Amino acid sequence: MGKKGAEICCALFIFLIFSFPAVNGGEIEAEILLSFKASIHDPLSFLSSWKSSIDFCSWNGITCGNASRVVGIELVGKNLSGNISPSLFQLPFLESINLSCNAFSGKLLPETSSTFSTLNHLNLSNNNFSGPISIPRGFINGIETLDLSNNILSGEIPSGIGSFSGLKVLDLGGNVLRGKIPVSISDLLNLQFLTLASNELVGVIPPVLGRMTSLQWIYIGYNNLSGTIPSEVGNLKSLKHLDLVYNNLTGEIPSSLGNLTNLHYLFLYKNNLSGLIPPSLFDLTNLISLDLSDNSLSGEIPESIIQLKNLEILQLFSNNFAGKIPKSLASLPRLRVLQLWSNSFSGEIPKNLGYQNNLTAIDLSTNNLTGEIPSGLCKSTQLFKLILFSNSLHGKIPTTLSQCKSLQRIRLEDNLLSGELTSEFMKLPLVYYLDISGNKLSGRIDSLDWNMPSLQMLNLASNSFVGKLPENFGSDKLETLDLSRNSFSGLIPASFGDFSELMQLKLNENELSGAIPEQIASCKKLVNLDVSKNQLSGQIPASLSKLPVLGELDLSENQFSGKIPEDLGKLDSLVLINISHNHFHGDLPLKGAFLAVNSSEVIENDGLCGGGAASGLPACKTGRKTTHWFFISAFLAFLLFILSCLLLFLNRGKKEFKQKQMDSEEGIWDLQIFHHRVLNHITLESILMSVNEDNIISKGQNGVLYRGILSEIPFAVKQLMEIQSLPSDFWTEIVKFGKVRHPNVVKLLGSCRSENEGFLVYEFIEGRRLSDVLSGVFEKELGWKTRRRIAVGIARGLRFLHCSCSPAIFVGNLSPEKVILDGNDVAHPKLSLNVMASLCRTNTTKGFLSSRYVAPEIIERNEFTEKTDIYALGVILIELVTGKREVDPELGSHVSIVEWARFCYSECHLDTWIDPTMKGHVAEYPDEIVKTMNLAIQCTAVDPSTRPSTANVLKALESIRKPESWIFWLKSSVSI
Repeated sequence: MGKKGAEICCALFIFLIFSFPAVNGGEIEAEILLSFKASIHDPLSFLSSWKSSIDFCSWNGITCGNASRVVGIELVGKNLSGNISPSLFQLPFLESINLSCNAFSGKLLPETSSTFSTLNHLNLSNNNFSGPISIPRGFINGIETLDLSNNILSGEIPSGIGSFSGLKVLDLGGNVLRGKIPVSISDLLNLQFLTLASNELVGVIPPVLGRMTSLQWIYIGYNNLSGTIPSEVGNLKSLKHLDLVYNNLTGEIPSSLGNLTNLHYLFLYKNNLSGLIPPSLFDLTNLISLDLSDNSLSGEIPESIIQLKNLEILQLFSNNFAGKIPKSLASLPRLRVLQLWSNSFSGEIPKNLGYQNNLTAIDLSTNNLTGEIPSGLCKSTQLFKLILFSNSLHGKIPTTLSQCKSLQRIRLEDNLLSGELTSEFMKLPLVYYLDISGNKLSGRIDSLDWNMPSLQMLNLASNSFVGKLPENFGSDKLETLDLSRNSFSGLIPASFGDFSELMQLKLNENELSGAIPEQIASCKKLVNLDVSKNQLSGQIPASLSKLPVLGELDLSENQFSGKIPEDLGKLDSLVLINISHNHFHGDLPLKGAFLAVNSSEVIENDGLCGGGAASGLPACKTGRKTTHWFFISAFLAFLLFILSCLLLFLNRGKKEFKQKQMDSEEGIWDLQIFHHRVLNHITLESILMSVNEDNIISKGQNGVLYRGILSEIPFAVKQLMEIQSLPSDFWTEIVKFGKVRHPNVVKLLGSCRSENEGFLVYEFIEGRRLSDVLSGVFEKELGWKTRRRIAVGIARGLRFLHCSCSPAIFVGNLSPEKVILDGNDVAHPKLSLNVMASLCRTNTTKGFLSSRYVAPEIIERNEFTEKTDIYALGVILIELVTGKREVDPELGSHVSIVEWARFCYSECHLDTWIDPTMKGHVAEYPDEIVKTMNLAIQCTAVDPSTRPSTANVLKALESIRKPESWIFWLKSSVSI
């Protein structure tokens, strides 16, 4: 066929297409759309208008062109789910599809090869599509926008991606893509926006990206990319946004980046970059935000930074910069945020800093700065965050700060500041966080006119304040009050009981006298009360026993007397108590936190007696008059008891292994029972008879767990594997596990061993594992309140193990598998301790290294710590909030849920990462859910030192219901 014939055929085809009755084409399109509707779930009935009796151009989400043909489908955020019908992509005139922010799943796109597709915009982001990326060939020539972000796509980026020559926007971020960035991506010469962030990409950044001169936006952070930043990136003269954060990039910042004269945003934080900042970067006069934080950069910041006239945000924290802070920073006219903390800057803070009209946040903490705080820091009248702690600043707090009504957060602790506070400074209306501890401040504060209505956290500790304590601080929102290590005297004001939001009260190491006021018991949210090292006297108020969440109580080194209130031991929340160096007498309660108390916490109370063996206290005398016959009866009873014990010991001496259907030689068994209430119920026979295949509960790397039989008390038996390889002190060390008594920890009841076999005996909980509940094995869904209580229960158990056990016990392999939910009350979890994991760390951690719950440092150090348990707890919190699991097929087999959560939290709307079964709770508890997720991100920080302590995590979770309260407990090296 000649050229003319081809033209005639083409014209004839076009004529037939457009001259065919529109009604027939319309019927076909209506059928395709109705087929799509039939294949999905529409809980909000958004597609209720999709009926054959209604013109489809009037249907919700449908856009028609001039010829009454479907050209656009937009169904954003309608809670739609199910698989997309392949027929949807057969609509002949379709130009745009936007199905983002739903719950569609299954394969990404159908295998179609339509060559007449007019589709040029496809947005399937924020769904649950899985599997590899496979784009139909029919899309190659026309498509301009392809957004598949925030799904669960796996595999590698197809090498054929470069064939999509018309692409201008490519967003594959927030998936589980692996492998290297294909070199073929550089063939997308028309591409303007490239996002590959938050995947698991490895390898180097291809230098050939320098060919893509149309690029305006590159976002490939949150991956595992390595190597150096290619100098070829400097060829991308149109680039406005370059984001390579959270990778493993090394080497120096290439000076060629100074060629990117249109660059507005340069983000290179959280890498391993080193060397100096290239001088060429200060030629980027269009820069709005520069963030090079969390690297290993060094050298000084030159005065040439003055050239960045448009700079609004400068973040260079957590590097090795030294020298003086350049004075020219004070002349940047648009500077709003300046964060230089955790470096080695020295010298004085530039005196003119703050004269900018827009400065809102300054953080220069953890440096070597000297001199006085400049008086003009709040000249802009917009400063809300002033963070200068851990320097060597001296002099008085500038009086000009008293007029800075915009201030909200002030941290000046750990400096050399002196002088007295003024009433004007105590009237800042928006300050909610004020920490000036660890200075040389002096004078009285009771005479000040306190009026800080927003104040939630006040720390004046470690200064030289004197006089009485103020009756109030002008705020009914106070949550943390730390006045410790001063020289305050007089009584504790009864008005402190009016602080209804108070969670932490620290008055220790002062010269206070008198009694603890009964009104303190009105602080129902109080978690920590420390009045140690004062001159307080009187009895412990019995009303303290009614504080529902009291976790720590320190009354040591005072003049307290009387008996310990019996009900104080009934507080389930109480995990730490110190009453040493007082004048208490009488019996020590054998309940709650008193069961695990050690001698250092009760020492120097001459009249105190009782307690466990670890207390070191003498036994209590009955004090009753006895008769001759009473002594005789008691003596005979004692002999009878000794005889019974001997008989029991002899009877348990030798047993045949055939009782548990095994052929073996006879051996001597050693049986230890750690709980007296089960002493007569769990016997050697009941243990050995329980080891039967019919009684198996679960199998693990370290042994098999059986349900116990032949006993009135429910128990479980764990048969240990390879006991010959156990450490020599294993059987003596497990005694400390037997002493653990806490409502959120499964009790170890006893141990049983012979020469060749060993068993551990646990209490049996009739319930479900958290892992099964989160995996949907059980139909009952967990509401947000229940999930929150589960999180608190786990944290309480950890807090007891870490802080109340001596030495501390670390779970090590904490996961939802180790959390058992009571069958009667699902919100009361119990931690199942793996003695093997805790006592045989070197031999057992290898089995857990592939688990998502294992902190990164375990791989290097092969040891468990408080921070490794906190990491695991953080992952569990993520799962409680998002519903995603380690074995969740939607996330892929090896996806990092931590990085996925970190990305989702910072980049996505709440609705995109919350567990779909809880979406009905979002409107009622949005703040609680977001704060729990934020806490989870803190707990799973890569650097262990930046993770909060167990105590602070518990306090954060217990106070999560109150806005902003959680943040005060997150003590880390990160300046918040």
